[in-house]
Amino acid sequence: MIWSREETYDREQIRTIQLKRLQETVNRAYHHTKHYKEAMDAIGVEPGDIQRLEDVRKLPFTVKDDFRKNYPFGLFAVPQREVVRYHASSGTTGKPTVVGYTRHDMEVWKELIARIVCQAGVTENDIAQVAFGYGLFTGAFGLHQGLEKVGAAVIPSSSGNTKKQIMLMQDFGTTALVATPSYGLHMAEIAREMGIDPAKDLKVRLGLFGGEGSTEAMRKELNEAWGMFATENYGMSELIGPGVAGECECLCGMHISEDHFLAEIIDPVTLEVLPPGSTGELVITPLSKEALPLLRYRTKDITSLHYEKCGCGRTTARMSKIQGRTDDMLIIGGVNVFPSQIEEVLLNTEGLGAHYVIKVTKQGYLSKIQIDVELSPDKMVDSFQALDALSKSTRARLKTVLGIDAKVNIVEPRTLQRFEGKATKVIDLREEADKQ
Repeated sequence: MIWSREETYDREQIRTIQLKRLQETVNRAYHHTKHYKEAMDAIGVEPGDIQRLEDVRKLPFTVKDDFRKNYPFGLFAVPQREVVRYHASSGTTGKPTVVGYTRHDMEVWKELIARIVCQAGVTENDIAQVAFGYGLFTGAFGLHQGLEKVGAAVIPSSSGNTKKQIMLMQDFGTTALVATPSYGLHMAEIAREMGIDPAKDLKVRLGLFGGEGSTEAMRKELNEAWGMFATENYGMSELIGPGVAGECECLCGMHISEDHFLAEIIDPVTLEVLPPGSTGELVITPLSKEALPLLRYRTKDITSLHYEKCGCGRTTARMSKIQGRTDDMLIIGGVNVFPSQIEEVLLNTEGLGAHYVIKVTKQGYLSKIQIDVELSPDKMVDSFQALDALSKSTRARLKTVLGIDAKVNIVEPRTLQRFEGKATKVIDLREEADKQ
């Protein structure tokens, strides 16, 4: 089902809306935030210079550090009395990223979530269990309000207490699961330990996953474990939260709500805008935010944009699955390595489980990678020789894909840490090694 007619507008209609809203956003940012007035004045750009959609390239970029420098409300364009909701990042690496919403912003957010849950196949007949953590994180409240807008019943179970989550699924008849993909796999694992086959004994037919990157191999694992149709959605608190883009039944990219977001792909080194279909860093300008207007926000996510009409009938641009992040990229011996490349190999290797940790260490001046990965609980090996052979074959496959050697340490099932929110899959120990 297509929720909004804007999802089927032709390219000219989309561009007309985008230009009008871009001009309004630039005016709001320039006249109501000190940060953007100073940034635009520094490069000699005024709101009146934005006459064409392509003129967005004249505007300054915004980066996450701008939020920290202007903490907590320096980027807001409205007085606090007009803000009806605050959210924030965890702030684990410094001051949290604070975002706010006016009443209008909240209505737009609900609309955008309604679109992505409909794209995934949710209807008013579904019972959706939200297993994101409720709190300052935008994910849980974002999906919750949009699911209610389309008429679905919502179980706000939050994350954690996984056995109770499974009990609720049984008793309430949950048909749609909202979670991070890693927690979705963990929930299936716990269900099996309880003697419950998620694919046969539960009614979950849809998965709406976000909050962390995943691969097609991870999707396959989720589909097989739950007997579901797993979709991915995209967003971040700085942009609005979840609701920027989401997959439809065609699974050929995530549809961007282009009437509310202007997307670009840039070369992360030269900062030049790349042509359609090119792979690079995603830059997003939200077009309808009142409380917190942003100009050309650098997401650091690596993807590509495609503009052909989708088989589902939607005409909005589609972003491909995130290949990695510029700040997650590991440089090992001069070679660029993305964790998603490693995950793809591990999840496609017979005998290995879905849980792993990538450890980056230093030996002298050289960086080294070790991958701890669990053995699949239903593929137990009966000898050290068989385990060694599996480790060596996996190591060889990784070397073919990555172009570097990575040590593979296979551990027993259920020995690696589980996460209820975003999973920590990379542990970089090189700074500690330098201090020694």
